[in-house]
Amino acid sequence: MVAPDRARVPYVALAAQYEAEAASLLPRLARVLASGVWIGGEEVEAFERAIAARLGASHAVALNSGTDALWLGLRALGVGPGDEVITPPNSFIATTAAIVLAGATPVFADVLPDQNVDPDAVARAVTARTRVILPVHLTGRMAPMRELLELAARHDLLVVEDAAQAVGARWGERHAGTFGQIGCFSAHPLKNLNAMGDAGFVLTDRADVADRLRRLRNHGLVDRDTALEWGTVSRLDPLQAAVLRFRLEGLDELVRARRDNAAQYTKGLVGIPEVFVPGDAPDAFSVFHTFVIQVERRDALATFLRERGVETAVHYRRPIHLQPAAASLGYGPGSLPVAEAQAARILSLPIHQQLGPADVAHVCASIREFYA
Repeated sequence: MVAPDRARVPYVALAAQYEAEAASLLPRLARVLASGVWIGGEEVEAFERAIAARLGASHAVALNSGTDALWLGLRALGVGPGDEVITPPNSFIATTAAIVLAGATPVFADVLPDQNVDPDAVARAVTARTRVILPVHLTGRMAPMRELLELAARHDLLVVEDAAQAVGARWGERHAGTFGQIGCFSAHPLKNLNAMGDAGFVLTDRADVADRLRRLRNHGLVDRDTALEWGTVSRLDPLQAAVLRFRLEGLDELVRARRDNAAQYTKGLVGIPEVFVPGDAPDAFSVFHTFVIQVERRDALATFLRERGVETAVHYRRPIHLQPAAASLGYGPGSLPVAEAQAARILSLPIHQQLGPADVAHVCASIREFYA
């Protein structure tokens, strides 16, 4: 058996990423430290301009986490008590937590075979109290935005995109996070565009929303002596902004490597009856924050792969509607059968850009061996 810390194919390789970048990145960080500007300032503003331009939005507001991007984004849109927000149950817990923190009520809609929210299920969940549709571009795959936008327009609803896993994903030439009133992103170390700590940002074309977000992230202050409303502290620091500006320059190459790995996996796993690999719509461009397959005997396969030096993960074992924190919402086993069935079958394979073709081939061969 191969010990996890000596995995032949590790699930993440952040130290290797830093090693490849250090010579170019460290001088940029040194300049920030030497400037003495360690909160706000030009470095943060430059990142906001760069990411807005890269993804095609009018405004970007940098925050200290993807969770705050969702929570403060909902607040900036005026979402709160009495409002319902429809969202899928199979995201990370932060998606639903942000709705609750804003004072609104989460309403769950079941999902499609590719794990993204089902527009028909969303339509069935709409009530007179519904205010927002909050899709998640899960795994770096685009949610079905055309159908969701049509539904939102029909019922006069806001659309808030959880694009935490989907920076660079797009339908045609339009990027994730630019379809709704706001797009909310995480730049956590495990994301494709990753800081060296927690970080996040919001995209919007609405100047009023961007202005309120900038106020909310800084105690609700409009100037040093005047608080217009109760805010919080959610300021991306200049060091993390410098890391993100640097890594944004290499995002296209990183995505290309992940897409190459995904294509090799898809080809290498074809024809195994026990393995389902979600596909993409012809005009969709996925960025593969994770590469999630759905398999029979998931836990046994994960153990088999670990014994062959392959680290895997599960995103996520328990749907949000079945979490203890969600008990008061009234859902139970069987409420959302597709998401629940997928939770028992999903397995995330290593997909990071440090992998080589031989690594992916080893994973595919090991899976074929298991099911043989």
